[in-house]
Amino acid sequence: MLDMNKLPSAIKDKIGELNYSVDELGCSGADIIFFDDMVLKVEKTSGQSNREYDILKWIDSRLSVPEVIEFVQENGYNYLLMSRLSGKMICSEENMRNLDFAAETLANGLKKLWSIDISHCPYSSRLDERLKDAKYNIDNGLVDVDDAEEDTFGENGFADVDALYTFLVNNKPEEDLVFTHGDYCLPNIFVDDNDISFLDLGKAGVADRWQDIALCIRSLKYNVCDLYGASEEEFERLKEKIYSILGIEEDKEKLRYYILLDELF
Repeated sequence: MLDMNKLPSAIKDKIGELNYSVDELGCSGADIIFFDDMVLKVEKTSGQSNREYDILKWIDSRLSVPEVIEFVQENGYNYLLMSRLSGKMICSEENMRNLDFAAETLANGLKKLWSIDISHCPYSSRLDERLKDAKYNIDNGLVDVDDAEEDTFGENGFADVDALYTFLVNNKPEEDLVFTHGDYCLPNIFVDDNDISFLDLGKAGVADRWQDIALCIRSLKYNVCDLYGASEEEFERLKEKIYSILGIEEDKEKLRYYILLDELF
């Protein structure tokens, strides 16, 4: 549990004696502290936590993302104090009551990401880099197979993480490069009326556009079917709506590939 009395002085100066609440739902492994108009994210210093800070500074005003108020590295931890996004997550109860709006917002959010010029993007999430990171996770016991999709491993799937890794290395698709969020799941996309904002950019960088599409589709299915009880037919309709807005057809091989790749993270 984060000790608020032991925060770096630069962070304390910004938050003073403000009231706060602690995020009890997040799955990122970071401590998240909410203030009325700010959020403090505290996590161990890593390539991903450093990347989030760098990407937020690089994006600047090109996308609606949290503004960096203060950033401190101290004693092996990153302390990132940001502005709090307005609006609600796509997967909020209110937005899940209007699934067409949710699907349209997800598609338009992808289009906003893809509009970013990638020529000077400071980070690459191309397959060579991602597979190198996946191998590190495997070698260091960081892959949670119990959290994988039902058919990824076992009788109808891969024998183990090494077999999955070998498949991914041997079946790399050709990459269509854009700026990607890296974890384009419904809780990371906010909407306020029609204004779309993006959260948790620690995996952002240049990658194939299906990196984001695949995780978007997987997250959409989980939220509309598993959490809110919509039918498989309704999910398929929403998926096709997203593809229609994006002007693309489903690439089943890439969709499966990038979902499988995410199993190693």
